[in-house]
Formats: sequence, C-alpha cells, structure tokens
Amino acid sequence: MWGGSVDDQASGLRRLARQRPTRVVSVASGKGGVGKTSVTVNLAAALARHGNEVMIMDADLGLANVDVLLGLNPEYNLAHVVSGERSLAEVVTTTPGGVRVVPAASGRQRMAELTTLQHAGIVRAFSDLSLELDFLLVDTAAGISDSVVTFSKASQEVIVVVCDEPASITDAYALIKVLSQDHGVERVRVLANMAPDMEQGQRLYEKIARVTDRYLQVELDFMGVIPQDEALRRAIHQRRPVVDAIPNSPVAQAFGHLVSKVDAWPQPESAGQLEFFAERLLGHRDAALAEAGIRAPA
Repeated sequence: MWGGSVDDQASGLRRLARQRPTRVVSVASGKGGVGKTSVTVNLAAALARHGNEVMIMDADLGLANVDVLLGLNPEYNLAHVVSGERSLAEVVTTTPGGVRVVPAASGRQRMAELTTLQHAGIVRAFSDLSLELDFLLVDTAAGISDSVVTFSKASQEVIVVVCDEPASITDAYALIKVLSQDHGVERVRVLANMAPDMEQGQRLYEKIARVTDRYLQVELDFMGVIPQDEALRRAIHQRRPVVDAIPNSPVAQAFGHLVSKVDAWPQPESAGQLEFFAERLLGHRDAALAEAGIRAPA
C-alpha cells in the first residue's frame, strides 16, 4: 500500500513525538506500607495506556516486589547486573501492557547494602540501553536510606507518596527535609494515597505544606488523591495493574487523572535519553568522593 500501513505511520508519528528527553521520576515514601510500589506500577501502566513508552526500575534493592505486583517471574534481575553475569538489557522484561521492567532481587541483603559506586554502576548501565523511553519510573525503597537519596536526587522529579496516618506524615516530612536541606532537591510532588475523598487528601497535603513552607526552601506540588477502592485489592490479587484489570473503577480513573497532571509538567531541559540520569548520579558520586578526599575512578 502506498505510504505504508496505518500501523507503520502511527509508529512513525510516535517516534517523532518521542524526540524529547526521557523523564526520570523517582517514587518514594517516608515509610513502608503506604502503597508506593502500587502507585508506581499503576502510574506506569496508565502512562503506557496513553501511548507512552515506559520503564520501571525496581530500586528497592533488598525487598523488591514490582515483579510480584505485575505477575512477572523474571529469570534475571539487577543482582545479576551488579555481579557482571548479565547486562542490563538482558534483565529487562516486558508486561502484557507494554511496560518494561528492570526487576531487583528480593530478600538479598547484599543488594540492599550496595555502595555508592555500585549504585553508579547500575545507573551507568542505563545509558547503554538503546531504548527510546518517555518515562523511567524509579521505585525506591521506603525511608531515607542512601539508595533512596541517590536515586531521588538524580531524577528530574520526585513523587512522595503519603497516607493519612501520623507516622506516614512525619516520615514524609523527614524525607522531604533530607532531600531539600541536605541534597538540594528543589521540588517535590506529593500524592495522597488511600484517601477516603479529595477533601481529606487535600487536608493531608496541607498538613505537610504548612510545615515545609515554614521551615524548608522547597517547592511542594499537590498531585492529587488516589482513593481507597476495593478494586485495587482485587487487582493486586490478580497480579495486574488496576488500570488494566478494572479500568472503570474509581481508583483506575484516578490514575488516569494523574497521567494528565504528569503530562502538564514542564519539559525537562536535559538533552538525550537516559545518559543525563547516569551523568547526574555519577556527578553526585564524584562530589561525595572528592569531599572525602578520594579520587573518583575512571
């Protein structure tokens, strides 16, 4: 057929539309149990459903479960990249919905105790991937460990997931404080998860914003609310994103609204694809080594 098939033309248009930097977004939380990984998985699936090329990096390097929520059984993971047994390209797996996943190892203490150099080695491998991505979502560990800080400050955007309980609010503020005061992160997006309604989610955000406005030099942005919904629990038991399993549910629709907010973010200034992510992380590493009087390896 003259001009190629409709699918070929659509694919070409998508490639032209993706001549822009990959957005790298870290998803973090002050404490565990607030649904951070579920947010990462469903945001990735929702972005993919809207025509984006998406990859998740499971950066909870000792207690990984992105693969569990997505029903994947990968043969290889980041532990094999760190050991040199496999390249990063060899451990990437793809979900039925088209989301690529870099799985991490679960129950491996050695992975949870990687040095800064080993973190840098992992992220350096990303610059060797010949993939055109619109989004790389980094599902960090909970808390304020070195790995959380390392990946968050190398990302363009940081989403902090919080739910309406005292420990979650306190720990979310502590994470934002560390990223802002100690590591120069200037903007944090806050997402209220498992909220009964929009009003309560808004009040939750305002509790944090009042304190950050008073004590921190950081821009806080309210991303919205992911509601409590039985549909999410059912989807988790099916090991599928709720946006795929039960797309008409309130929680799936909330993730659709979240995609609209993400699409409205300013375009990043960094050129290239994933190279800048590696460069930023390696730059932070070199600065830390220099401060300690250690020469960075070539």
